[in-house]
Amino acid sequence: MVTTKTPPCTMIDKKTEFSTPELDIFPIQNKNIELSFNGDRISSDGGLLLLRELDSQLNLLLSASNCIHDERDQRYIDHSVKELLTQRVFQIAAGYEDCNDCNDLRADMILKLCAGRLPQSDNDLASQPTMSRLENTVTRTDLFRLGKCLIDNFINSYSIAPSVIILDCDDTNNDTYGQQELALFNNYYNEYCYMPLHIYEGLSGKLITTILKPGRRNKQANVARLLHKLIAHLRIQWPKTIIIVRGDSHFASKDFMDWTPSQPKVGFITGLSGNSKLHELAHVTIESAQREFKQYQKPVKRYHSFMYKAQSWESYQRVIVKVEVSTMGTNIRYIVTDMNDFRARDLYEKGYCARGSMELRIKDHKLYLKSDRSSCTKFTANQFRLFLRSMAYILIHTLQKEVLKGSEYANATMKTIQIKIIKTAAWVKEMKTKIKIELPQFCTTKNEQIRGYEKLIILRT
Repeated sequence: MVTTKTPPCTMIDKKTEFSTPELDIFPIQNKNIELSFNGDRISSDGGLLLLRELDSQLNLLLSASNCIHDERDQRYIDHSVKELLTQRVFQIAAGYEDCNDCNDLRADMILKLCAGRLPQSDNDLASQPTMSRLENTVTRTDLFRLGKCLIDNFINSYSIAPSVIILDCDDTNNDTYGQQELALFNNYYNEYCYMPLHIYEGLSGKLITTILKPGRRNKQANVARLLHKLIAHLRIQWPKTIIIVRGDSHFASKDFMDWTPSQPKVGFITGLSGNSKLHELAHVTIESAQREFKQYQKPVKRYHSFMYKAQSWESYQRVIVKVEVSTMGTNIRYIVTDMNDFRARDLYEKGYCARGSMELRIKDHKLYLKSDRSSCTKFTANQFRLFLRSMAYILIHTLQKEVLKGSEYANATMKTIQIKIIKTAAWVKEMKTKIKIELPQFCTTKNEQIRGYEKLIILRT
């Protein structure tokens, strides 16, 4: 049985701190346990300080805040755009996906430190209405600059120009449940939704950009135009880098394939939907695999490549067919590419199939950073929300691959990073000449965090 004790005074601090009733819970060895939420100067997200130290090296949030034109009268504002962005992105990184969480966390000492405010003597951070106004006042021009900022951050993440990069492209559904602008019904998902386009670098997992789209899959011509612009921007910085576009059959764009031959060091490898003509060209491989399975009753996998030109294509392209025959039946898959210097099996298994890792990146972005929360009415506000999640992804991904490199967390999911690293209790005390922060002595990631801080301190000095 749980009983409560009402304190004589409910208010402790005139700004934001309130006491709660003491709860008498189960006794241990005849001693009652009194529980309350009155712990002084304690935060449950001490690991955010690692992200704050990392962002001071990347300058991601400062660059992003400079992309947003602030039309507010500066004489009357309490929270700068930089503070608002930091508060929102760091809350997302810690697993607080909604603006409503700002009300409960605005006095959190760690979040205040991350935003550049003193933990006790400075005013609290923004509340939910202030954060919602920011989301709904961002313009299309601001969003264009933010998108370019994310791409420039990707470029700056390389100390020297890479010899090759792979642009992994895929879209996913963000279901909608209100009157959101451009939320369309999608027959495949049987829901009203958005279809944001995610683009990652396939070898490193770095996020390049995320673009919110209406609820139907993009037309191939639209995909081609977007890729033209992205590659043109990358080419300015990296004139000698080989750029390969990789995606499923939806990204087998006629316009892009026709454009590629005129571009040096640009290639593609995408899925290709099967048809009767492709089956006819691959019939020898299909029949051979079926015959071998029938004879030996063991699973068979065969690869074959041939040149093929659809009626709308300007030129012939190399098509690779994979035929698998087993007790489950015959499975036939096609890919199309302009790369002719690799064996069919290697190109399919090592080149195309490697794009499966992108599903894990989208899972991190969508499931663990809640990027499918597109609940604003305005389309521009929902695109801004998507960019906020992308900034959180960049910070955590960089933390994994650079700061935690060599540890067991370098390849962990972002949920594991949140639970094991970010969700570290922290005691904060603001003193006259310094701010003292104590993390738990019995912390399972203590050694990893210490090494991470040591790396970032060296970079800062």
